[in-house]
Amino acid sequence: MKKLKNLLGGLLLALTVLAQPALAAEPSTLRIGYQKSSVSMVLAREHKLFEAALPGTQVQWTEFLGGPPLIEALNAGSLDIGNIGDIPPIFAQAAGIDLQYFAVEPNEGKTEAVLVPKASAVQNVAELKGKRVALLKGSSAHNLFLKSLLRAGLQWKDVNVVYLSPSDGRAAFEQGKVDAWVVWDPYYSAAVVDGSARVLGDGQGLNPAGSFFVVNGPFAQQHPQAIATIIQTLGKAQRLSLDQPDESIVLMAGTLGLPPAVVKSYFEHRSPAPIRPLQAIDIANQQRTADLFFANGLIPKKVDVQQVVLKPQ
Repeated sequence: MKKLKNLLGGLLLALTVLAQPALAAEPSTLRIGYQKSSVSMVLAREHKLFEAALPGTQVQWTEFLGGPPLIEALNAGSLDIGNIGDIPPIFAQAAGIDLQYFAVEPNEGKTEAVLVPKASAVQNVAELKGKRVALLKGSSAHNLFLKSLLRAGLQWKDVNVVYLSPSDGRAAFEQGKVDAWVVWDPYYSAAVVDGSARVLGDGQGLNPAGSFFVVNGPFAQQHPQAIATIIQTLGKAQRLSLDQPDESIVLMAGTLGLPPAVVKSYFEHRSPAPIRPLQAIDIANQQRTADLFFANGLIPKKVDVQQVVLKPQ
């Protein structure tokens, strides 16, 4: 009997030790940075999907107007994860910021565009030579415009780029202070749907990388098992937008204060490709973009994207 008790005691101790990593995998707090452009993030917030997937975790949400300020918050330690375009993490890596890619939402290049006023005489990107163009520095719009210029036979120095936030860019665009505006959805769809802009070109055919999900270094080290749950939860949110588009459009329109027609346009620009961990093709696409930015003097040093991709646990 004594041997049996000792055996049961040892087994209980072993099970307790084995259970500890699983318990540690669920963080006490998950601080999420998101943008209006992230449908999956917004739907996950509204449906409380992270709260359901991580019941022992307090979930906190912070909205950002673009990727660069979100990166700053990650760097300051006030966020754990965030959703950004392709260029912010490249700028972050070049600046030595401790973050890692953990998932990607591929797209076909339809969710951002180079816009001109509806009455503008400019008919193609090549005609922007010498013109003033607004965009957010270090954003996916930065990448779209560089690649658009190169495809049109122009160089970065051939245009007068004005770095503005989406809200300031919209104001400058409407007031005629800039000749073009490069921006992503839903800002892009809003300008087209209300009739103030037309599309000069989007990212189709420019090897778009997609939208990325990043995590700060300390969180990735402390809660590696939680990352798989986070990816699954984001995938569930994305499926809601695909399986229940009408309901999702109404929900997002009300949440973001946007007309349903704008959100519908944005949904039509999105790709149905699932959110997933990065694959070799995603890393290669990001590396080509990083090399292109370095070659054009837009980042201070070369970066090796592979070094900041979170390895599966």
